Amino acid sequence: MRALVVRLVRRAAREGHTAVEYARVARALRSLGVTAPDAAGQAAAEDDRVRLIEDMPEEGDDSEFDGDLPEPPAPDRFLALASLGEAEQRLARELVRLTASEPIMDSATAAETVQAAAEKAGHDPAPELVAALVTVALRGVTVVVAGPAAQEARLATIRYAAAIAVESQTGMALLTPQASGAAALNRVLAEEGIRARTVAAALDDHALAECGLVVVDRATALDTETFAALAAACPGHAHLVLLADPAQLPSAGPGQVVADLIASRTVAVAALPDDARPTAQAALAAEVGAGRLPERVDAPGHEVVVVPTGSAEEAVHRTLQLVTDSIPRTFGVDLAQVQVVTAAPDGPAGAAELNAVCKARFNPGPGLVGGLDVGDRVLLAGRGHGYAPGDTGVLRGQSGASSIVELADGSTVTVTQAAHLRPGWVVPLAAALGGTWPAVVVVFTPDAALSRPAVRTALALGERHVSIVNAAGDALAKAVRGVPDVSRATRLVRLLREG
Repeated sequence: MRALVVRLVRRAAREGHTAVEYARVARALRSLGVTAPDAAGQAAAEDDRVRLIEDMPEEGDDSEFDGDLPEPPAPDRFLALASLGEAEQRLARELVRLTASEPIMDSATAAETVQAAAEKAGHDPAPELVAALVTVALRGVTVVVAGPAAQEARLATIRYAAAIAVESQTGMALLTPQASGAAALNRVLAEEGIRARTVAAALDDHALAECGLVVVDRATALDTETFAALAAACPGHAHLVLLADPAQLPSAGPGQVVADLIASRTVAVAALPDDARPTAQAALAAEVGAGRLPERVDAPGHEVVVVPTGSAEEAVHRTLQLVTDSIPRTFGVDLAQVQVVTAAPDGPAGAAELNAVCKARFNPGPGLVGGLDVGDRVLLAGRGHGYAPGDTGVLRGQSGASSIVELADGSTVTVTQAAHLRPGWVVPLAAALGGTWPAVVVVFTPDAALSRPAVRTALALGERHVSIVNAAGDALAKAVRGVPDVSRATRLVRLLREG
């Protein structure tokens, strides 16, 4: 019985929950024929792999107290994987620590610094943008909400945060969840002396020890355990700045940290203004965020297209056509700059089968490296020195039993665990969170987990172009209308409020 409970809790973690209600586990056990689920749950709680957590309900209104002592309320009970429960508690402690950080500069100086940096660049910053940067300078933890139509403001926030770091003589680290996201930022910021790195690389190199500003782009893609490690690595004087679109999908791993931070009301939240002239891609993402997926996309420059298909097999055909012909011809990009992403769980358009088709087409070979060959696009499915799950790159060679992979940001890592290497011509949507590529083809099928956040996330993956290959038919628009969020069970809000 103990093993069964552990399996149920692990399944909940795979679904993104950091904790699962004890009563829910009991119901699941009853459905599996367990006649004494409470006893089984208690026995599992004695297992080192699982923790039983009891939270007392928040105190209610006692204005009607009549002199009799009330019965103590029953605690809320949860089960969590031990490592995950500990990580969530550690994250809460570290965030509370960071919220106590002293201001980097006063509000007037921060506003003057932003205005001076903007004037030097020939810009006139919106009042909301200046206010967000003032908040960043004053508060220890700030969530900066950047919707799909606020991409210019998002980049300006990074530039002006760097100006604040220089003026205050404190260092700044610009971090992204994935190497492809770091590469995208570096292409834009190359001439300004601001360089993005991945969270994994920064943690491995202990690069945050002297930083007064730690800015994390696309922060919704970071899971609870990664966030806990990041927060712990920030020095006591640091300000943590999270640039995020909370309406996108939460992390592939357990947790929904950005959403929980906003809901807790324990940290600062600032919203960036929309750009004056958002791209067609950003405009469509904003429409999706409002629950609408138009039948026709207004994109004269073909920055975003929706390609309807009648089946998964046809979706594969159209995907290959886009990658090999339409996108290179229209945008002048080569194969290395186009990433295929699939929301299909399996089948012809799933990652496994579609990867096999792409490998046979683009880099056929005997598969000498666990089914892969030098030159193959790869997805990293584990955590190692300098890389994290979701990073993509190219297999460049072998060194004994280790594989040499060049990541999307140009850095090179050594992968010692063969299980960490997966085919990466096509990556699952969950693995693509936090990534950015010059051009992206995203495949949706009827059996995918269709939702408004899934489509909004897909539209944020491409810098210059996104093709949505829709094999789901009307179900995709229906999901955009009717599935507004993807919520998870966590304890972070409670832990942050308790301090």
